[in-house]
Amino acid sequence: MSLDNTIKEIQTSFHSDLSNCNTTTDLENIRITYLGRKGKITILFDDFVKLPGSEKPKYGKTLNVLKIELTTAFNQKLNELNPDKGGSNDSSADFSLPGYDLPKGSLHPLEQITSEIKSIFQSIGFSVAYGPEIDDDYHNFEALNVPKHHPARDMQDTFFIDPNTVLRTHTSNVQIHLMENQDPPIRHICCGRVFRNEAVSYKSFCLFNQVEGLVINESSSFAEMKGTLEYFVEEMFGKGTKMRFRPSYFPFTEPSAEVDIWNDKLNQWMEILGCGMVNPNVLTNVGYDNKKYQGFAFGMGIERIAMIKYGIKDIRLFYQNDKRFLEQF
Repeated sequence: MSLDNTIKEIQTSFHSDLSNCNTTTDLENIRITYLGRKGKITILFDDFVKLPGSEKPKYGKTLNVLKIELTTAFNQKLNELNPDKGGSNDSSADFSLPGYDLPKGSLHPLEQITSEIKSIFQSIGFSVAYGPEIDDDYHNFEALNVPKHHPARDMQDTFFIDPNTVLRTHTSNVQIHLMENQDPPIRHICCGRVFRNEAVSYKSFCLFNQVEGLVINESSSFAEMKGTLEYFVEEMFGKGTKMRFRPSYFPFTEPSAEVDIWNDKLNQWMEILGCGMVNPNVLTNVGYDNKKYQGFAFGMGIERIAMIKYGIKDIRLFYQNDKRFLEQF
């Protein structure tokens, strides 16, 4: 029998069987017989491969048209016998019913706090800068007036990749890159993750997020820094928030201070950031004239700010991806 006759016979028998089909079981048997993996259409395509090259264009098109015709007819019959599976032809759907209340995602609380901090400082003229999380020892320590074997290095337990490469322990490395590549005036905040080899507990983690600020010009002062940080505290924690400056020590600022705010719920002072006037040695290290320029810097942990603002007592909650915790924000 020629291929033309075979195609015609399959086409006729399929439509005959389909017209006499009254159950989904019979319809499934028809599908297996004609459209299944070992069905008659599959056998036709196997025979097609053996045809001479001159006949393939003609029969290739004919076989594809036949398969589409039989598949379309099968689906129409399926809709007739089983309207619940009818997809777009299903007339039982009530489109007047309300839709599903799909859950909405939200920003992570740390990202919310970061955005709020950036917005506050941008409103008073600060630009936002970013820098490398993996940096050399010079930019992370030495340029910040912390030479090798300096006791201040013990303040920050460091992850060393090799003897000269570290996971940054603060975002101050970004300040060094900024000053190396830009002449004063500078008015930036630097945001990002930092890493310290600390024991994980309710109050410390091996990574956390920082925002540091840097102002360099010919007239900056401790008084300007104090006013800047007072503005930040009132915007972040509300008008009338009590705050105080305590003398402190940082190798890259002199004089240095820490800032506390009063927590009414806990009835105690809580430290929120460190700050100070940029050490003249740091200005010299980046090629600035420390007789002409001066500046101030400050830095805060975003987790600490979020914990105080939201009353969170365990820093580990920020990193556990617990929906019960995250959905509160």
